[in-house]
Amino acid sequence: MTSLYEIRADYDRETIVVYQAYSSQIADAALKAQKFVAPFSFQRMTWIKPSFLWLIHRSNWGQKPGQTRILGVRIRRDGWEKALSLGVLTSPEKQVYASRKVWEQEFNKAPVHIQWDTERSPRGAALPCFSIQVGLSRHIIREFVDEWIVSIEDLTPVVRKLNAIRKGSSKSLKRFLPPEKVYPVSAEWGRKLLISR
Repeated sequence: MTSLYEIRADYDRETIVVYQAYSSQIADAALKAQKFVAPFSFQRMTWIKPSFLWLIHRSNWGQKPGQTRILGVRIRRDGWEKALSLGVLTSPEKQVYASRKVWEQEFNKAPVHIQWDTERSPRGAALPCFSIQVGLSRHIIREFVDEWIVSIEDLTPVVRKLNAIRKGSSKSLKRFLPPEKVYPVSAEWGRKLLISR
């Protein structure tokens, strides 16, 4: 049974895949270099998402302006876990923070922001659980780019194929999707990130 808050991802012992949507200019440069380079911005927050379905829903299946290319970015798990350890939720959840003031103080100085968004089904319906996205500020983006990234894959053709199937038939999309499973976190991180155990 899926918990209300849990991290679901395609991962192995050393790496985890996160997804991002960009313009062709940013995507082509990143694919060639196998890391993010100009015109990617190092001065603004970049969000990484381990849920494939949530990302393709958010990008309208790669059809939103500036989000037409879907990238699978495989990063080191120690980098991902560092981001989680530095993260502060984007809302002052009472289960986590003693007061709104405490949350504001932590949030304003945090190099990483953590947000939970409604997860999506293969056909875009809202599900009764949430998917995590992790915002990396300019204070940690260089480390993400230079030290965490293992490889970058262009998933745009896959997304286009899935969108055609989704629109044209009742055939299940599940067998075409990445093998996401629950990502383990410690009890301490669970409390901090709202993850139920």
